[in-house]
Amino acid sequence: MNSAQQDHGVEWIREQVAAERRELAGLLAGLTTEQWNAPSLCGGWRVREVAAHMSTGFRHSTLRTLRELARAGGNVHRMADRVARRDAAALTTDRLAAALAEHAEHPWRPPVGGRIAALAHDAVHGLDITVALGLPPRLPLPRSTALLGRVSPRSLRFFGARLDGIRLRATDTGWSYGAGPLLVEGRAEHLLLVAYGRRLPAGLLTGGGAERFTARGDDR
Repeated sequence: MNSAQQDHGVEWIREQVAAERRELAGLLAGLTTEQWNAPSLCGGWRVREVAAHMSTGFRHSTLRTLRELARAGGNVHRMADRVARRDAAALTTDRLAAALAEHAEHPWRPPVGGRIAALAHDAVHGLDITVALGLPPRLPLPRSTALLGRVSPRSLRFFGARLDGIRLRATDTGWSYGAGPLLVEGRAEHLLLVAYGRRLPAGLLTGGGAERFTARGDDR
């Protein structure tokens, strides 16, 4: 069962989305060329591809997105990969960082999931970058726990997170999920990545089930 689940108002979510984008824009602006070209937690994407993907909804019109989807044969994942790689190659790192700051108040949201899904999209992809680079934890607890509170069997299936036999427990908040015999403990933001199907660098998770969600040297 999902503990600490709570509802947040539209205005609070909107404020958190804007804050998340501004914070990430500032962080991206300070990265080195080596960091921009480093692998992220998104399989096959460097930091620059993740940043390009995050701003696609601001930079591309709905019509252009539909055309890209048609070119990809209706496959959303294939479209996202191709567009991210193309835009990451075409745009400077300054422009990729600025796109988030300039569109902090943009109302874009994923096709399903509503406003909270927009916050999840930005927060999780931000963690794909910062956790992969070994940067200090940065996601505020109210933000991470709000997103963890939306974890459900349906969301786990959608993001390919297999938690059969697993019980997740955050060490920095009261959140927990599942009732399996294998415990996985970690910071809330790291468990959020687990719930979104990511494998994490070694040392961030503990417990009998931690190895299942820890990246091996050849994963990236």
